[in-house]
Amino acid sequence: MSDFVLDLRLESDSTSIMVVGLCDVRLSKDARWPWLILVPRRAGITEIFELTPLDQVLLTFETELVSSALKKVTGATKINIGALGNIVRQLHVHVIARSEGDANWPGPVWGFGKAEPYEDATRDEFIAKLREALSP
Repeated sequence: MSDFVLDLRLESDSTSIMVVGLCDVRLSKDARWPWLILVPRRAGITEIFELTPLDQVLLTFETELVSSALKKVTGATKINIGALGNIVRQLHVHVIARSEGDANWPGPVWGFGKAEPYEDATRDEFIAKLREALSP
């Protein structure tokens, strides 16, 4: 893990809220959707199949953990999970809470409108709730 470096775009577009084992769990800075990003802390990995079998299991477990916590905290209608990587090649998994009536429901979040920043207090409160939901 010592040679792991976070992609600059992921670093600028999100804030780390905690490390859960394999992954750095990050909050997207776009407040239109409750949007978390899991980044496996492994150097040079662009695809899930490039992870070791154990890391693949950890990623699956951590994706479920984060998805459940996000649904619990937000009461979302649907949790969308995706690992696209067409622009940012470093392996990362998006976990997005969607609810009827949110920005662009039921369409995709990618390429829709302009990102809206969180107000500091709102962001901090949301992060605190997520950390509580993710803690044993």
